[in-house]
This record gives sequence, C-alpha cells and structure tokens, in this order.
Amino acid sequence: MKNVVITGSTRGIGLAMAIEFLKAGCHVTLSSRGDQLNDRTIKDLILFKDKYIYIPCNVQSKESIQRLWNESVKQWGYVDIWINNAGQNTPHVRTWETDETETTTVIQTNLIGMIFGSQIAAKEMIKQGFGAIYSMEGLGSNNMIQTKTIHYGTTKHALTYYMKGLAKELEGTAVIAGRLSPGMMLTDFITKDSDGNPSEVILDKSFIRIFNILADTPETVAKFFIPRILSNKKNNVQIAWLTNVKVAWRFMTASSRKNRLLKSA
Repeated sequence: MKNVVITGSTRGIGLAMAIEFLKAGCHVTLSSRGDQLNDRTIKDLILFKDKYIYIPCNVQSKESIQRLWNESVKQWGYVDIWINNAGQNTPHVRTWETDETETTTVIQTNLIGMIFGSQIAAKEMIKQGFGAIYSMEGLGSNNMIQTKTIHYGTTKHALTYYMKGLAKELEGTAVIAGRLSPGMMLTDFITKDSDGNPSEVILDKSFIRIFNILADTPETVAKFFIPRILSNKKNNVQIAWLTNVKVAWRFMTASSRKNRLLKSA
C-alpha cells in the first residue's frame, strides 16, 4: 500500500488521480488553498472514508508545503509518492497586457511552488530512504509556443528542465524523480479564465476543432497514469499520455470520432 500526496488535488486531473490511487488501495493526502473540501469533492470521495485526508496548502509558501509533508507523515507514517500538480493560469491576453499580480501568481504557483515541493520531498525522502517525486508538465514543456499563454508555457518549460536536473541530482540515492505529461484535457484551465469566467478560447472554432481531436477527460488520463506511477522504478522517467504516435492517429481518424468535449458556440 502506497502513501501519496498530491498538491492541487480537489478538482481536474489532481482529483481524478487521487480517486484512481484510492481505487488502487493507496492512502492519499489531498490539498488545495481552501480551508476544507467542498461538498461536491466529498461526494466524489464517499467510497474512500478513512483512506484520505485533506490538508490546506498554499504552494507559494514553503512553510505551508512543509506542513503538508509533516501532516501526511503524521497520518500515514511515511510518503511514497509526491506529486506537484498545483497550477495556475493567467487571462488569455498578450504578455504586456498581463498585470503584475497575475504574472507573479502564475510563476510562484507553477514554478516556485513546484520547486519548493520538490525540495521538501527530496530532502525528506532521502532521510526516510525511499520515495518518488513527480511534477505535471503542460503546454510549453514540449517547446510549443501558443500566444496569450506564454507565462503558463514558460513555467512548464522551466518545470521540465528542473525535473530533469532534479533526477540527475538524485542519482545514487533511493529517491527518483519523473514527469507526468497529460496532453490536452477538459478542465477549468480550458473552459474558464483565472477569475472563473468562461474562457475566450472556447469561442475559437479552430481551437475547438483541434481540442476535440486531441483532448480527453482527466478521468481517462488518470486511469492511464496511476498504474504506471505505482509500478515505475526508473529515475528521470516521463509518463506521457498523448504521444506523437497517438496524435497522428487522432488526426487520421478525426472524422470518425464521435465524442466532442467542446461544442461550438
């Protein structure tokens, strides 16, 4: 039985992964910035009472992340798997139209928060003698540039570099580091802006066409990720859902795909 901590795990891919880990018999610590789980999330987790805990955590604070580790160890005894999943986007505007607060928040959450989480997990796992650290890649990790999302993409590009470097520094220890590459998913990152309002991108017909060819639900991606995370013993691994081969196949068979995750306005 594995003990798992996931940052940003009350919705989207974070929650979907938490549920799949629980289905696999793991203990899971969920976390986000909220003081407590909302009723909808509690309902999603109703079958797993006593198998999970919730710890509020702001990943922009190293002290808060250390508390997340400490409370998880207090509950479960140790942590086998740590996943940096907490993420933030900015409004769908050009870089010079993004204000200071929005710019700072996306960098502090996606990059600095991931680094803080990795630092704490690596230090503590080396002391306990085992463990695995994963971080969630995204647009920008593969060098793709999409206008009006370059702050987010910059953080994900840096995340990939950092995780490769972390894996190299962990060589010779009993701790491994890897990356999770989910591809395109139907989450609030797509459908809503940073203020929770409907996103501009869902009005773009060309985007909707590509999205409906390539995208999947978080639940589909989580079902792919979790058995591979649990069985992986390799350092510097990338567990990728949407591979180049799969992308090519999706475009070749696009006309026959019936599931449409986004509808044109």
